[in-house]
Amino acid sequence: MREPSHHPILHLPQAAALAEHAQQARQWRLTDLFRQDASRAARFTLEAAGLCLDFSKNHVTEQTVALLTEFAQARGVETLRDGMFRGERINLSEQRAALHTALRLPPDARLVVDGEELVGEIQRGLRRMESFAEQVRHGQWKGYTGREITDVVNIGIGGSDLGPAMTCAAMRHYSHPRLRFHFLSNVDGHATVATLAALDPATTLFIISSKSFTTQETMLNAHAARRWFLAYGKEKDLAAHFVAVSTNTPAVTAFGIAPDNMFPFRDWVGGRFSIWSSIGLSLLVAIV
Repeated sequence: MREPSHHPILHLPQAAALAEHAQQARQWRLTDLFRQDASRAARFTLEAAGLCLDFSKNHVTEQTVALLTEFAQARGVETLRDGMFRGERINLSEQRAALHTALRLPPDARLVVDGEELVGEIQRGLRRMESFAEQVRHGQWKGYTGREITDVVNIGIGGSDLGPAMTCAAMRHYSHPRLRFHFLSNVDGHATVATLAALDPATTLFIISSKSFTTQETMLNAHAARRWFLAYGKEKDLAAHFVAVSTNTPAVTAFGIAPDNMFPFRDWVGGRFSIWSSIGLSLLVAIV
C-alpha cells in the first residue's frame, strides 16, 4: 500500500494550494469570521427543493470554495458528472452506469442508454409503486382476514435498509397517522423476535428488499417472518402480506410472493442511492 504522501493526487498544484489553505484555516475562529463578514450567513446558505443547507458555521471562506472548485475541476469531476447524466459507465469497478439520477427525471424527459429509452420504464415502475402505496394508505390493501394494514416491515440490509429507515425517521412527522413502520436488518434473533412480538399478523405487511433475493442476512429475516406469519395464516395468504423489491422472479415466486407483487430495479442503481428506486417503497407508503 502506498504511503499517503505518495498519492498522485497530492502532487497536483491544486492539492498543494488546498493543503496550504487548510493550514491557515486551522487558525481561524468562527466568531472572527462572522465579525469580519456581516453577510456570511446569507452567502454560505443554499436553498433548493424545500431544503436549506447552512455551511456558514464551518471553517470556510470564498477562497476555500474557489480552491475546492479548482481541485475538483483538475480531477475531472465535471466531466464525470456529465458522463453520469448521459449514462456512461463511470462505475469503473463494476463497469456500470450510475443512473440513480435518471430515477428523478421528469416524465417528459428522454434518456437513451445503449439504445434503450429508460424514462418510460422508470415512470411505469413509479406509477406501480404509487398505486400500491395508495392502496395501503387508503386501507384498500387488505390482510387475509379483510382488515386494513397497520404495520409495514421493511426487511433488507445495507442500501436496502439504511436509506429508507433514516429518511422515514427524519420525516416521521409527515408519515401516515394510521401506519407504523419497522426496519429489520439485524440478524440477531432477539431483534427479529422483538419486532414481530409487537405486531398482528393479520394487519402486517412485509416488504422484502433484496435485488438478488439471495442476500443471506435479508433472507434469514425474511424466512423468519414467513414462519411467524404461517403460524397464523396459510400459504395462500402470503400474497396479501408479503411483497418483494427484487429482480429474481423465480426466487420471489418460490418464496410465495406473486410476481405482480414484485417491484424490480436495475443494476445501475447503486446501494447508497437506491432510495430513489423501488427500494424506497416503504418510504413511499409512509409519506403522505
